[in-house]
Amino acid sequence: MATKTTSILDYLGDLEQAVDNLAMSWRPEDPAYRADVYRQTMTSLSYAYFMYFHADAEHPDWAPLWNPVFTLQPNPDDIYVQSPIRGDLRYRVSGNRGTCRILSFTTQKALSGTVDEMPRPNGHNEVDCDDLGIGLGEDFEILFSAVRPEGHAGHWAPIDPEARGMYLRYRMYDWEDETDPQLSIECLDPVPPKPRLSPEDILARIGEMARFPARKTNLYYPMQNGVKDRVGFNVFEPVRMPGALVKQVYWPACFQLAEDEALIIETEIPDRAPYWNIQLNDPLFNALEYVYRLSSTNGAMARLSSDGRFRAVIALTDPGVPNWLDPAGYTEGGIYGRWYDCSAEPTPTIRRVKLAELRDHLPEDTPHVTPAERREEIARRVRACQRRRRW
Repeated sequence: MATKTTSILDYLGDLEQAVDNLAMSWRPEDPAYRADVYRQTMTSLSYAYFMYFHADAEHPDWAPLWNPVFTLQPNPDDIYVQSPIRGDLRYRVSGNRGTCRILSFTTQKALSGTVDEMPRPNGHNEVDCDDLGIGLGEDFEILFSAVRPEGHAGHWAPIDPEARGMYLRYRMYDWEDETDPQLSIECLDPVPPKPRLSPEDILARIGEMARFPARKTNLYYPMQNGVKDRVGFNVFEPVRMPGALVKQVYWPACFQLAEDEALIIETEIPDRAPYWNIQLNDPLFNALEYVYRLSSTNGAMARLSSDGRFRAVIALTDPGVPNWLDPAGYTEGGIYGRWYDCSAEPTPTIRRVKLAELRDHLPEDTPHVTPAERREEIARRVRACQRRRRW
């Protein structure tokens, strides 16, 4: 008996769950918010293809995770890649570290977006090249397994027996001069050839793709909403994230300003600061455009004031000072800063001032940045970011 042909749209109905999550946003009735959620949903859907169709635990391979295209809260200094794994198998990651500031490896039971609720505990294991003693530009191999093999003398990192995913951060401080790593991942256990997917497998994976965007926003919207609910706007709330980098303290805030205003962010810099940065997000936890806009900076890019403090200015138009953080047309959104393995973890402050009076609130010797200097700063940023390997 012939069966009715089904439309592919029938398998994508769960995409609407991501749109329903508008109810959790700051302005659910705003058409601009709805359009942003549509865009965010398409971003997550396109990324989900890599998650469900590119590789499997027996045939691992790197796929994009977060980067300038897939922007559901990446660190602009990081390129993230991921691969499926299984905790009962052994894997070799090998290649060259490159010269990026930090190369870190994280394994856990589930990657965000792949389950309705993240498991707790999440089977989180984490190691970076400094932990392992792998130097800049050095070739290396790392064995990942649930148990260290007897007599294994090389680099080894543990994975939880229930682990299902591994992701890497290529964290670059100097975008122009550092180089990204070149890496492969191999399963070391005997496995069958990579199979052709059955029709049932394909349809099931399309269904998982459709559920993926809502699962992401169910996780990330409450994180940013929680900051606003607890401390309001323009106040930082430092936190360590469970299942994130154990050496890292985040300092999130939610910003808000009017078109004729500016926000001045100010902080001391720790005596030992191997890495720190600050970035702007939109109200839906997406990183703002950071290739063609100056929506982030870090300890290598930033210019400190003559008193050694870091001051940045959020303003809709170029304020003509160092460390402009461009909110890309948004008058409200999120801020994320990071102290990584620093000797201290100061909490920055935010002051809301009239843009016309900005220099009254900055040190007298704050330099003037001309339009020509700003154009060159952005041009260098674009070239440097585009030359990174993003997938």
